[in-house]
Amino acid sequence: MEDRDNKLAAAALLIVAGGVIGAGVALIFAPQSGKKTRKDFARYSKKVRNRADETVDDLASNVSNLVEAIGDKTDELVEKGKDVAGSARKDLIRLIEEGAAKLEKFRTILSRMG
Repeated sequence: MEDRDNKLAAAALLIVAGGVIGAGVALIFAPQSGKKTRKDFARYSKKVRNRADETVDDLASNVSNLVEAIGDKTDELVEKGKDVAGSARKDLIRLIEEGAAKLEKFRTILSRMG
């Protein structure tokens, strides 16, 4: 998902950059007055800036959502790890107690023999 979002952001930025370059070339070769050309250029620059701002906002939102999702998954994994560790500790204690009981039983048997 992250790779796809990065590709979309890069494509959007390339489209915007291509538009700016194309507009610049068109303005250079356009047969109109300098005043009108400057006005058109200013208007187009505002549009490009607004689109770039929207793209940056979208990208920031996507990154924020991704970080939040990773944080949630990390919390889940930590909790699962705690559960597994607690269960393993209980099993180990039970096995130690069973082993101690068997050792005591064998000690009793050996003491009766000797």
